[in-house]
Amino acid sequence: MESLMKSLYVGIDIGTSGCRVFIIDEDEQVVTHSSAPLPSSVFRNNHTIQSPIDWWECCQQVLTEALSNVDKSQIKALTIDGTSGTVLLTNSDGGVLSDAYMYNDNSNNEQSLLIKQFAPKENGAHGSSSGLAKCLSLVSKYGNNESSVCLNQADWIAGNFLNRYNFSDENNALKMGYDVIHRVWPKWINKVINPKYLPQNIYQPGKVIGQICDTIATHFGLPQTVKIVAGTTDSIAAFIATGASNIGDAVTSLGSTLAIKLISTKPVYAPEYGVYSHRLGDMWLAGGASNSGGAVLKKIFDQKQLDSMTNLLNPKKLTGLDYYPLLKKGERFPINDSELEPKLAPRPKNDVEFFQGILEGIARIERQAYSRLEEFGAGYPKRIISMGSGSKNIPWRVIREQYCGVNISTSSNSEAAYGSALLAKQSLACSIRQ
Repeated sequence: MESLMKSLYVGIDIGTSGCRVFIIDEDEQVVTHSSAPLPSSVFRNNHTIQSPIDWWECCQQVLTEALSNVDKSQIKALTIDGTSGTVLLTNSDGGVLSDAYMYNDNSNNEQSLLIKQFAPKENGAHGSSSGLAKCLSLVSKYGNNESSVCLNQADWIAGNFLNRYNFSDENNALKMGYDVIHRVWPKWINKVINPKYLPQNIYQPGKVIGQICDTIATHFGLPQTVKIVAGTTDSIAAFIATGASNIGDAVTSLGSTLAIKLISTKPVYAPEYGVYSHRLGDMWLAGGASNSGGAVLKKIFDQKQLDSMTNLLNPKKLTGLDYYPLLKKGERFPINDSELEPKLAPRPKNDVEFFQGILEGIARIERQAYSRLEEFGAGYPKRIISMGSGSKNIPWRVIREQYCGVNISTSSNSEAAYGSALLAKQSLACSIRQ
């Protein structure tokens, strides 16, 4: 009964495939969690879209289920994270004026060319899939309403809990063109879009925005004192969930692709490599992603083969095979070369040796990626935390340690909803500290 009396904190992750809720206690232990799928995004009228109404309905379903397992009176705060670069247009009351243009919608080419004329090269608004490019598209198509505002996925969901809109957080606002160094909307943005269409209040992730509105509190049976805390993007929430919190802490995501993030004392930008820096309180989170990763393995071997061969790997004896595993031609980070060809030859007769050679190739790319961030001024990792399906491969971890030269551990929790719950529990200044 004692644990039931502890203060509770809610993290909500709205993704592209579903919604997840984690509720933790003051000891940061998971009390309960729940999830439900979302309808798949569709390609319509030249854009990849999803219905924001589906997000809200799914969010309510999952949150109601999770709250049924706890003492609601102990809920103190709630935070939402969402997919970076997923944008919709609403009116000032949060009424939906458009479908949401999804994170991977890259149909905004004309808009990206306009942005390119005025935005500094290090700004996060570049590209046809940027949040700002989507804002321009949405405003041109649906923006007749004088009170129209472009919101990120997490912004709109958080707004529903507060019954006020027109705000965002520093991480989600990055791809809309927000200047996270000076913490202002830059002057050049006025040449691209009327600033009235952009969120005017930008909060630091982990900072209290306000109290839950009475209607929503009553709907969920929550105390009217519940605080709504500024959230972040899904990938940064997942980073926070791993426990990385100090300068030099890095997280490698070993999924279909290889993605890395590193906490640095200063921001680094290399847009030609897809490297940007998110602000974490007084520190910075630099990251990039390679096209290499687990998808290459899945194309060559089935899961049964991968599982059986993992136990036969010999990390004490490296193969010496010089592979650069890619699914197809083209790489951006740590090498920026759209013509770079996959290198998976010569192939040995022994499949285990071939498998290990691919793993070594990905490990070399991981080392090169962190070395590239060091070259840009972010420093080199003092420790690496692994997440994703590949993090469970212990022999591969030993191989990666040999290449990277630092200790590598596996995250016990990398769920974005858990990271958001941590933000709900404490301000970013406490949860991400030097």
